[in-house]
Amino acid sequence: MFDSLSDGLQSAFKSLSGKGKLTEGNMRDGLKIVEQSLLEADVSYSVVQDFMGHVSEKALGKRVLLSLRPQEELVRIVYDELVETLGPVDSALNLKADGPTVIMLCGLQGSGKTTTCGKLTKLLQEQDITPLLVAADLQRPAAIEQLKVIGSQLGVPVHAETDHKDPVKVCQAGVEMARRDGNRVVILDTAGRLAIDAELMAELKKIDRKVGPDQVYLVVDGMTGQDAVNSAGAFNDALELDGVVMTKLDGDARGGALLSVKEVTGVPIKFMGTGEHFDALEPFRPEGMASRILQMGDMVAAAREAHRIVDEEEREELEAKMASGEFSLDDFKNMMQKVAQPGLMGRMMGLMPGMGQFKEAMESEAAGGQLRQIIGAINSMTPAERKNPKLIDATRRTRIAKGAGVQSPVITQLIKQFDVMKPMMQAMSGKGSGDRMAMMRQIQANAMSGDPRMGGLKTKQSTGKRLSPAEKAQQRKEREKLKRKLKRKKR
Repeated sequence: MFDSLSDGLQSAFKSLSGKGKLTEGNMRDGLKIVEQSLLEADVSYSVVQDFMGHVSEKALGKRVLLSLRPQEELVRIVYDELVETLGPVDSALNLKADGPTVIMLCGLQGSGKTTTCGKLTKLLQEQDITPLLVAADLQRPAAIEQLKVIGSQLGVPVHAETDHKDPVKVCQAGVEMARRDGNRVVILDTAGRLAIDAELMAELKKIDRKVGPDQVYLVVDGMTGQDAVNSAGAFNDALELDGVVMTKLDGDARGGALLSVKEVTGVPIKFMGTGEHFDALEPFRPEGMASRILQMGDMVAAAREAHRIVDEEEREELEAKMASGEFSLDDFKNMMQKVAQPGLMGRMMGLMPGMGQFKEAMESEAAGGQLRQIIGAINSMTPAERKNPKLIDATRRTRIAKGAGVQSPVITQLIKQFDVMKPMMQAMSGKGSGDRMAMMRQIQANAMSGDPRMGGLKTKQSTGKRLSPAEKAQQRKEREKLKRKLKRKKR
């Protein structure tokens, strides 16, 4: 995701490292690389000018120039400005309490509207809501058939009238059907064009006026750059958009559309598509996206993915193990196998701080081989080594690497990542979902503020608030409860 933009920004940061004494000229050289990276990513020129104006004002101040770590100060300044440019965002669907909530999707042809209908459906199903899909793209018979297939795959109703020529009446009939059948949400899949034209806008405005959707989302192809900004402006002038769904961010998107759309139109990005599968739709979080662009991962998104792919019984068993300190490399291996779904492993690696280097390997054709190497390395260890990796010295590392057919550094990196994950997993055991998300945000903050194990900046930070005796007692109580539950299941 945005590899060229990320690499360009990293070049700017690295240009400041190793300087004995930083001058204003050195900083300006680094800022020029930042500006060039944004322009090459096809970010709107006006957005680049505003962005660089804010960054330069802060970066050229005495506090930064006289800092012992100017490179890290610049990273923070760019991060803060990325968050400011991309946010704020409310990704809630804001469903009505009475009657169906009508969501209208619009956009250019090929932007991914029909697929996004399926992704929103999947998101709603995870909240125990079954929407009704309405095939209002009467320009393309293939779009109607595609929506029917999606409805069949996800097990939701689809309202389609193949012989009808009036999309307004089709939408009205769909809303009435949802009201009659008790569907809480209606998703309208409207027609698109290869380019903006008067006929398309007139049709969409008529649907908006006659049907009165509660929310209107523009679906934007994240790979289109400046064209996305122009089309978003035209749609927003005609319809008063409530949000943008940015698609195809898992491909070769340069980042221009993402960084420009909200700033130019004032319309927030609500969701982003990160793959072809129905579950590859994420609520948009400016902080998480800024971290990804800066190659620092997104722990909140990683935790959400992990929670989704592991069922409740498995989670309880794993939590009990973590609470009792039994989380081992065998459990780590099982987790790796669990996420070895098409495209999922690469997404997970890209979201974990310090593990971005594995992402490309996991998304390549050799991903299966890479996973087998990791699993083979763990299988080459003795049961005692898998339970306690601290036993693995240089001699054992060489033996394990030889048995798995990999280089010794692979074993070193594997153990290092396990050492980072184990205390994180144990600390999260026995906590509610809200507490887990809070902890993930704290871990992300650690990555930003300097824990080198997390791929962060090497800066000094506080150790945080200590637990009170009462909090420690409560934590022990929760862990004992999980341990007893695990013992009962083993009987």
